[in-house]
Amino acid sequence: MTDFALNAQASARALRDLFEPTSLLRNDFLSERYGADIWLKREDLTPVRSYKLRGAFTAMRKLRLADPSADHFVCASAGNHAQGLAYTCRHFGVRGTIFMPVTTPQQKIDKTRSFGGDNVEIVLTGDYFDDTLAASQAFCAEAGAHFLAPFDNSDVIEGQATVAVELLDQLGRAPDFVTIPVGGGGLSAGVTRYLGAASPKTQFRYVEPMGGRSLHAALEAGELVTLPHVDSFVDGAAVARIGQAPFEALRDVPADHVFGAPENRICRTMLELLNVEGIVLEPAGAMSIDMLQDMRDEIAGKTVVCIVSGGNFDFERLPDVKERAQRYSGLKKYFILRMPQRPGALKDFLQMLGPQDDIARFEYLKKSARNFGSVLIGIETRDPTSFGKLTQQLDQAGFTYRDITEDAILAEFLI
Repeated sequence: MTDFALNAQASARALRDLFEPTSLLRNDFLSERYGADIWLKREDLTPVRSYKLRGAFTAMRKLRLADPSADHFVCASAGNHAQGLAYTCRHFGVRGTIFMPVTTPQQKIDKTRSFGGDNVEIVLTGDYFDDTLAASQAFCAEAGAHFLAPFDNSDVIEGQATVAVELLDQLGRAPDFVTIPVGGGGLSAGVTRYLGAASPKTQFRYVEPMGGRSLHAALEAGELVTLPHVDSFVDGAAVARIGQAPFEALRDVPADHVFGAPENRICRTMLELLNVEGIVLEPAGAMSIDMLQDMRDEIAGKTVVCIVSGGNFDFERLPDVKERAQRYSGLKKYFILRMPQRPGALKDFLQMLGPQDDIARFEYLKKSARNFGSVLIGIETRDPTSFGKLTQQLDQAGFTYRDITEDAILAEFLI
């Protein structure tokens, strides 16, 4: 055992002051689908519904052991790290100042406040996270408080490694594969370092959101890379730059072991787990399961543990998740259509739709000085092949149309 592994085991024992080990549950549905022995490490079942509590608690505990006078902690976060810090501040009876962007949903603000109670103050500042982070660090320096980073911190990494300590004890044997979601890298670095020492035969596969592949970019470049653009939909894992300390632990990972999960496909996985298994997951929490479809051949007959990182899902996002899932599955499309301005034109178009097709959106602007009007139309179907039949009929009838389903700019403004 390495010193890191022994320290992670000690941190896992200390965590019992907060909660019992999260469940490791075999999933029959996924096991049957992939012909493998699939287990889910349910970090969505911690008191704050994510693994972030582990790192916040471990870092604060160790800092207070080194400096018992430490009683004020600061972080910048719009999500799970804020809730982990708030819960830990209340446990230790210390002050916490949590900076959040002004645009943070009220649900996340309320949950963070409920976990921290009178021990935390929430400061809303900045339209963008970089502004929020700068404000928190400036405040921290002025107040003489301790800044608790979400992932780029050795004690936080040690805390996240306790996930691996538990899953190895619970499984009772070395898994063949562990799938790990990657954002800033604290969880992936901790799990990799611990199991690398305690279970050296276990292989790791990592997954990032397709719109935020900072680890993959860094591994290909051989150094840290700041992505020029990040899709923030998977808000628990979409970061422009992986942390320095996590990257040092992961720099020898083969780049082809880091998968990218399309955001819309993640939505389909979230809906399936909700409808079939009754498991509520946030987008980042579903990634380690979503990636199994990319590993189908290599995991057949193997034991696989998927780290389900969190379940803080705001159900106000459910319509958007359903929409994205349908679009990924080819069950919903949007078109801009030039409709002839003559009686019966709409009836002619409707007769082209198949028995499984349904109009979900229809906006028509009739212009008296033109022969054609513009139509924005959204169509749902239960049979993805029906769209091919529809476009074939549109072509034969001489309709001018454009499929804007995957046009990010037009979709953002029109859909």
